[in-house]
Amino acid sequence: MKVYLCAISNISSGICKEDCKFCTQSIHHKAKIARYKYKPLSVILEEAKKATQAKAVGFCLVTAGKGIDNSILEFVTSTAKTIKSSYPQLSLIGCNGTANQEQLKKLKEAGIEHYNHNLETAKSYYPSICTTHSWEERYQTCLNVKEVGLNLCTGGIFGLGETKKQQEELIDQIATLEPQSVPINFFHPNPSLPLPQQTITISEALEIIHKVRSKLPKALIMVAGGRELVFKERWGEIFEAGANSIVIGDYLTTKGEEPSNDLNTLKALGYEIATSCHG
Repeated sequence: MKVYLCAISNISSGICKEDCKFCTQSIHHKAKIARYKYKPLSVILEEAKKATQAKAVGFCLVTAGKGIDNSILEFVTSTAKTIKSSYPQLSLIGCNGTANQEQLKKLKEAGIEHYNHNLETAKSYYPSICTTHSWEERYQTCLNVKEVGLNLCTGGIFGLGETKKQQEELIDQIATLEPQSVPINFFHPNPSLPLPQQTITISEALEIIHKVRSKLPKALIMVAGGRELVFKERWGEIFEAGANSIVIGDYLTTKGEEPSNDLNTLKALGYEIATSCHG
């Protein structure tokens, strides 16, 4: 089996006005994280270089905030063009919040191939997690992504206090969008966040991965945030459950495993590293 690796660059951090209870980047929660409007291009390019060295085929440009305004659109498109000129082998992913079709078309023209916009949690539970924008806005952005011909990457976060029934509801709602890839995140507790400070169990996490795979047999299933925290040394079991992709390196505001360690583990497990997002 091939394993697809994706790296993340948090190019605009900690300035979001939304009140999502799971997110340290919300200004409402005053978490102790780095905050900046624009990461220097030189730093982003260095991160892209490290991503290629870590054998990542996907490179995600993430901005903090509800959605895309003209300033963010210009920043992401110009950054994407520069990265593609230096590292054409990287498949670029935009993750810039709610977006209309015209904005998404401009991202596509700049070299973005995929757009990540997670549903985050079940529609029925969403009002308990966020009050500043609706679940429907998130779902509509996903439809917009498909309409303009970008590859849709959408998933959610498990362990936010939702019920098992709501977990299944979320998985069903993701499946209705028929995304090309599904990031599965597990809540990473932080004392600044107004949620229970506990993690999901390994058995629960493996069951979730299995359920996502059963609903989306052809999708790329990526275990992203919370992998190291939840699974620890048992993270190789995610592939037996149905995953075929991971985030390598650091996350948005939390540290990830050293890439060389993950690569060594994948080699020891006998998995092949994918060299392209396609095929």
